[in-house]
Order: sequence, then C-alpha cells, then structure tokens
Amino acid sequence: MPQNKSEVSAPLAKDTKDNKDAKELLVAPKPVEIADMATWQSVSAVVVSANGKWVAWRISAADGDSTVYVRSVEGKEEYKFSDGQGIGTIEFSADGQWMAFTSFMTKKEQDAAKKAKKPTPSKVSLVDLKTGKATVIDKVRKFSFPKDGGAWIAMHKDAADAAPAASAPAAGASPSAGASAAASRPKGSDLILRNLQTGSSQNIGNVSEFGFDKAGRYLAYTIDANDKTGNGIVLATLSTGVSKVLDDGEANYEKLLWNDKGDGLTVLKGVEDKAYQDKLWSALGFRFEANDVQKTLVEPNKLKDFPEGMTISSDAQPRWSRDFSWISFGIKEVKKKPKDEKKETDSDEKANLVLWHHQDKRLPTQQKVQQEIDKKRSAAAIYRLSEQKFIRLGDDNLTQVSLPLAGDWALGQDDSAYQRQASMDGRRYADVYAINLKSGERRLLQKQARWTFGMSNDGRYYLHYKDGHFFTTDLSSGKSVNLTAGLATSFVDVDDDHNVDKPPVQPFGWSSDGRFVLLSDGWDIWKLPAEGGKAQMLSQDGKREQVRYQRRYNLDPNERGIDLSKPQIFSAYGEWNKKAGFLRIDANGSAKRLGFGDLGYRRLLKAEKADVFVWSKETATMAPDVYVGGADLEQGRKLTDLAAQEKNFTLGSGARLIDYVGTDGKKLQAALFLPANYQAGKAYPTVVYIYEKLSQGLHSYVAPALSGNGFNRSLYTSNGYAVLMPDISYRLNDPGMSAKESVLPALQAAIATGVVDAKRVGLQGHSWGGYQTSFLITQTNAFKAAVAGAALTNMISMYSLVYKNSGGTNQAIFESSQGRFLGTYNDNWEAYVRNSPVFFAKNVSTPLLMLQNDADGAVDYTQGVEYFNTLRRAGKDVIMLEYPGENHGLAKKPNQKDYMQRMKEFFDYHLKDIKAPEWVQSGVTWLKMEDHLKERAAMLVPAKSEKEEKVGQVEKKDLKPSN
Repeated sequence: MPQNKSEVSAPLAKDTKDNKDAKELLVAPKPVEIADMATWQSVSAVVVSANGKWVAWRISAADGDSTVYVRSVEGKEEYKFSDGQGIGTIEFSADGQWMAFTSFMTKKEQDAAKKAKKPTPSKVSLVDLKTGKATVIDKVRKFSFPKDGGAWIAMHKDAADAAPAASAPAAGASPSAGASAAASRPKGSDLILRNLQTGSSQNIGNVSEFGFDKAGRYLAYTIDANDKTGNGIVLATLSTGVSKVLDDGEANYEKLLWNDKGDGLTVLKGVEDKAYQDKLWSALGFRFEANDVQKTLVEPNKLKDFPEGMTISSDAQPRWSRDFSWISFGIKEVKKKPKDEKKETDSDEKANLVLWHHQDKRLPTQQKVQQEIDKKRSAAAIYRLSEQKFIRLGDDNLTQVSLPLAGDWALGQDDSAYQRQASMDGRRYADVYAINLKSGERRLLQKQARWTFGMSNDGRYYLHYKDGHFFTTDLSSGKSVNLTAGLATSFVDVDDDHNVDKPPVQPFGWSSDGRFVLLSDGWDIWKLPAEGGKAQMLSQDGKREQVRYQRRYNLDPNERGIDLSKPQIFSAYGEWNKKAGFLRIDANGSAKRLGFGDLGYRRLLKAEKADVFVWSKETATMAPDVYVGGADLEQGRKLTDLAAQEKNFTLGSGARLIDYVGTDGKKLQAALFLPANYQAGKAYPTVVYIYEKLSQGLHSYVAPALSGNGFNRSLYTSNGYAVLMPDISYRLNDPGMSAKESVLPALQAAIATGVVDAKRVGLQGHSWGGYQTSFLITQTNAFKAAVAGAALTNMISMYSLVYKNSGGTNQAIFESSQGRFLGTYNDNWEAYVRNSPVFFAKNVSTPLLMLQNDADGAVDYTQGVEYFNTLRRAGKDVIMLEYPGENHGLAKKPNQKDYMQRMKEFFDYHLKDIKAPEWVQSGVTWLKMEDHLKERAAMLVPAKSEKEEKVGQVEKKDLKPSN
C-alpha cells in the first residue's frame, strides 16, 4: 500500500524518554565495509509525466530489492511501492492520471525460485494517482499506454505454459530441424486491455504483438495461435469497441509498427512453403483516412525484378515513408530444403574445422561473434505504390542504407574494399553513394570516406568531414560545399591523442528542417547553413572563458532533428575549474548559462507538454539527488534524500583540484579526494587510481557500491585513505612512458599539498589502467603496493592476439585506439619493447596483486600468466587472482565482493601496517581453497552489532512517525 512522506522517512518524534534512550543507542558513524555496499541504494530511473504534474523514480541496490516512488510536483502527495529485485519500465498515462511500472519478485523469492528451478515472472503495478491505490497484475511481460491520448492500458501476459526445449534432431535429419520447430511454436498469449475511465477489462487471446496509435484511437495487434487458427492482424477502434480484421490467413504476422503520426501501419506476413526451409514473407501496409483503410500487400512472387531465390526478410522492420509513397523492407536469400534429407552426411563423419584465410575480410573469430548479426543482415529495398514497382537499394556490399524522412534520395555506404585492412589497422573507410528512390540508380558521392555523419532531415544533404573541414553534399546534384573554410576556429579534435590524423570534434547534428547543421569546435556551438553561407557562433564565450559546451540534451525522445524554434540546452563544463552547468540557447539566438557552479549534473529531463524539468546534481560528497523545477534550472524542489543512508557511515571530506605539469611540459590536472574526518596538516595513506584522464570527475559522487573492476573510491576515503586521480597525456609510440611522465609529477604535486603520505602510496588500475599500473612499477619505486586488474603486459605478444569479446584483432586497438603505436611491432620494435612491462620485470620492487580471468575476452589470459611467471621467476612479491569463467570485469556478485575485499586487505597491509591475512602471507593451496572461500563468504555477510539490534527493537516499538 502507498505511504505518505512521513511514513517513508520516519523521523524521530518528540524527545520522549524511550526516544532519548534510542538516540543514545545509535551507533557512531563507521567506515563502509564490503557487506554494506551490496545494499547501498541509488536512483536507477527517473520519469516525469507529460503534463509535468508527477515525477516517479526507482531506488535500487546492487544486490537487493527496489522501491518505486511517485510524487506530485505541485502538491504534497507521495506514494511508494515495493518493486522487488530488478529494473523495469516506469510510465505515465498521457493525461498524467495513471502510472504503471514493471515489478519483480523480491530477492529472497527469486533466490528460492532459482534454487527450485522455477520461473521468476515479472508483473505490472497500475497506480491511480488520485488515490495512490495500486492494482497488481501478475505474469505480465510488457505494458503500454497510448502516447498522446486515450484512457487505456494494454498488458501483455506471459505465455500460460513455457514451451519445452527443442530436442536435438535425429541422426541424419537437417541440423535446422530443431530450430525450425522452435521458431514455428505459437508466440501468442493473453492481452489485457483495460479502460482506465470505467475500470472494465477485456482479455484478448493469442496476441503476439500489439501497439496503440499515437493518439490512442486504435489498438492494433497480431494473433499467433496453435495451428495458426485465426492468425491475422486486427484493428480495434477503442471508442466504439469494434474490431476489424485487416488481414488473416494460415500465416505468421510479425514486426508490427505504427508510423509517427499514427495514420499508417506496417507488418510482415510469413507463410510456410514445402520447398523452403524458412518461411516466405510479404510486407503489408495499411493507411487510415477517416473511416477508410487502404491496404497494400507486397508479395515477392508477384513483383517484377524481385531477385530469384530471395524473400522479404523477417529480421528487417518494414516502414512507411512519410508521404506514403513507398514501403521499405529488407530482402535476403531463402534456403531450399534438400531434395533427400536422408542422404545428408552423418554428422559423426564430418570434420570439425575452422579455416583461417589471409584474404578473409574478418577473422573467423569475428565472424563467429557476429554470426547472429550476419544471419539477420538483409539488403534494403522499397516498393513504390503509385508505380507498383519494386526497387532494390542495397546488396551484399552496399550493406548500410539510410532512408530519408522525406525526399527522393537515400544514402548508401560500401566498406567492402576496406574491411580487411580496417580489421588490422582500425582505420575504417567506405565509398558513399546517393541512391535514387525512384529508379534505384546509384551515384558515387565520395571515395574512401573516413568521417560520415548522415543525411539532413529533408533528405537533401549529406554531412561529412575531411582534412579538418566539414562539408555538405547535395544528394541530387552531387555538389559539395565546404562549410567551415575561412572560419577563425578549428573543428579538429586537438585533444584526441590517438594515432588518428585530424579527427573531427563530433557534430551536434542537423536541424529538424534540414536547413542548418550544428557543429562544435570543442568549445563553442556553431550554426552553419547546409547550402553554405555565413556561420553563426551561438555560444560566444566558450573558448574565451575556457568553458566547453560538449553535449546537447535531447529532451524530446521523439524528436526528428534539432528544432531550432524551441530552446536548446547544452552541457557546460569548465576545462580548468571543473565547474558544470547548462547553456540554454533560445529560438532568438540569445544564450544563457544555467546552474553553473562547483558541482556536477547526472541527468536532465523535461515534461513533454510543460516547462517542468527534472535534474540530478552532485559533488564529491553530495549524493546525486533528484530535483524538479522550472526552465531556469536554478532553484528546484528536492525529491530524494540519498544522504539519509550515509548517517551511519563516514565517507569522505571533499576534493581538491591539483594543477601540475607533466615531464613533457603539458599542463595537467588531478582530482585529490580527501579521507573521511580529514584533518589539515595530517598526511594520509593514498591510493592513486589511473585510467587516461580522470580530473573531470572532481565533482562526481561515487556511491559505495560493488564494482566489476574491484576499485571504489568511496570505500577507500571512508576507510581513511586519500584517493588521487590524475590526467595522463599521451604521445605516440609511448603509452607506458607517457603514463610515467604524467602520473609521477601528479603524485609529487599531491604530496606537496601535505595530504598524501609519500611513504604510504598505492597504485591501482584496471584494463588499460591495469597495463599502466604494471608498467609504472617497472619504472619507479614511488609506490609501496600496486594492484593491476586485467593488464596488458607484453605489447608484442598481445598485438596479434584476438580480442575475443569482438572476435577482431588487437592490432587495430594498438594502431588506432588506446595503444597509440605508429604501426606494427616489426616497424616499431624498440617502442613496443620499451613500453612492455614484462621486459622490465627485474626492476620491480613494488608488491603486486594481479587480477586475470581465464575467460577475459579483452585482455588475453596469457598476459597475466606471462607477467606473473616472469615476476615469480625473478623472485618478486606477486599474487595473481583468477575467477574462473569471468570476463574482463567481474559479473558475479560473490566474486565482486571477494575481489574488492582482497584488494582492500592488500592495501591495508602494505599502506596501513594492518596484519596480513594468510592468503597474502603464504597463499592458499588447491585442496584448502574450498574451505577458504566458504570462510571468506561468511565474512562478507553483514552482521548487526548488539547496539544495532537494540536500536532496531526500540524503533519497532517506540519510534513514531511525525505528523
């Protein structure tokens, strides 16, 4: 049941004797422990109603149950609801009178169900915002309100009984037999349609897909039943309750989609054919005008020029053009059934082989990772209604086709000539074509294009970048215009220090009318006419005041381009003072900074039909609470109180910005986070955490939560450590040496503040930061202990290995991404050697704790083993942790807890002189590991103290909520 705010917060009542006793029993704030982090709460979702009258949010924990809150923006009403363990959808009805959210079983219930191998279905809670009453509907997988009107909600139930797993095909049968059987099972289940005004409900059976039109006049749905009995697509007129079958047959109907205006609908129709393994598909389009429904059926076997041996793809979404002149879809090859399946070779007689060939455009490993994408790949095509003409737009090489919102031209990209080289050096190119939507004719616009940014919304222009300048090209004429020539600024991203020649600053995008493009020079916002002409700098003061306007907030999720007739909001970030806020640019061109100060912002939302904004702001010590207010974004009503959970803990004492100069002469900065209960003049043990540039996080709040990479800033500041996060500036061919030239001066500058104890400094990093940690300890004795997670250690052996998560090579990463090398190791042998930790292992005097998982798909397992064994052979103090089956970061909560605890124990021993646990002193043998892990697991379960138990008892009995 809902509770009001006083019931939620439950503050202490007046000082009765019992309450005074309870206060005395309250535990003094203590440092955070790993066990506390699993249940630490944060805001995981925020939604504002279209009319701006309600805001809802979800409070979640990493390993616990969630709660959904909803509060009136203008009134005092607030309701809260238990949500179980999970994160689902929260939505408001268009009129703001109802809210619904997906909820789940509690953590305890889910754990029990999983042990019993039972399902854990989700449900929907429907809330009447007038009363706060919630109605729970069990076993609902999806729900939806009409977007712009209509007092309805549709709730799609889970299937009554889950279909059994497909058995393996019999010996000699087609390998696809099991998959085909699974695909042919009916997908329909009950759909509950509820009238929110009357409370009446209708149960529609065997529904597989559904959707309201934008205005809430209609509900369209597809039927998928056993034996395909009654299958079809149905349109229900909600005001009258009359339903009309738009199409039916012994077929499957999929990919139902309304157009933006809600006056058109598309769907696919698939039928079985004994000659083919897969269904043969057609596309259906429906157009609604007044009381008339116009139906278009696109059947491949009746279309002239439709390629033989192909069908419409069931994996590509069919769509109407804005003017209803064509329907787009994908086409793909369809496999015929073997003439005699019994004569197929017995699977036991087949070899098991992967063939690697030097001419492969992608490695077999990458093809394996991307096989589902490849299976679903199709060639773009359209059907023109007036001419009754099929036009193929794409093919096996021209795989990327962008269709316009309006106009007669599409944009196609063919990267087939460059794929092989790109898979090795990471430089991706494509030939760009304009495709005529009336004839299918292609015109080459650009050969070997590197930077492409899509079409204008009116379909007239294509935006691209080359050699430091942005260009538009007219798709119909092929004429190109240099937009940025002659401007007294540069659009090259000079802060990008990768091995890339003149990379661009990413553009903000096209205006909704297609007349303008908004660009960034890294500081200011520029408005440039698409056809060329005078440019306008909208922000004026960015470069002058060293404030970066970096990101445009998309406050309308349904927008089609940037509507310059409405105010636009951008993020504002002070490059050297780390202040943050917003820049609002009004339709008349005036610009104003909002909320700019020593803080950070995590989110910004706007009500669709009201000037009501929702945002989160934070500092290093102030949690990112949610606020609601007006367009000035200056004053807001605070909706959440995340700090309430901090009262029993010490976390940190703020942050300092440190300026320093790298040994290469570059101006750099670092964020120094102070320990809890910091005392000026006292030096503290410190952990230096590294990963490229981190000073921009000066005003970020880090909740003490579980982490897949093992490090959490707040855990360490809470436990008496300072944490230093410096910037690293890179030069090509020296990623490791660059870290040395940046991190060590940062450390000296931090020591000079008096906060950092120079004799008690640790170093930690994960992935690329792990590599630099492993390298730095070969170059300096400044660190008393180091922890390197998933670290590259031998740049030569790593270079040609496979990045298993993507299936591609590391070569591209080394040459065009983080590696920052100028080519292969054969061409840059000395550079690869001098930046490889393993070749300098003999220099290491810092005790090292490593993490390297056997299933790491980013940094190969052998990198950790190679470094560990090299250090071990050299007599160094090194420990390696391996969590079997885990990838690049730890996903399983028990493993996260274990690693975080061990990291802290390692640093506590070396930096605080706390007695080392046995695993640090002498390790754990294989036969004793099981018992060791059981003991450790018990240690990480939170235990209540005697005082806490007493307080809990007093609270239950005597602490009353205030009125």
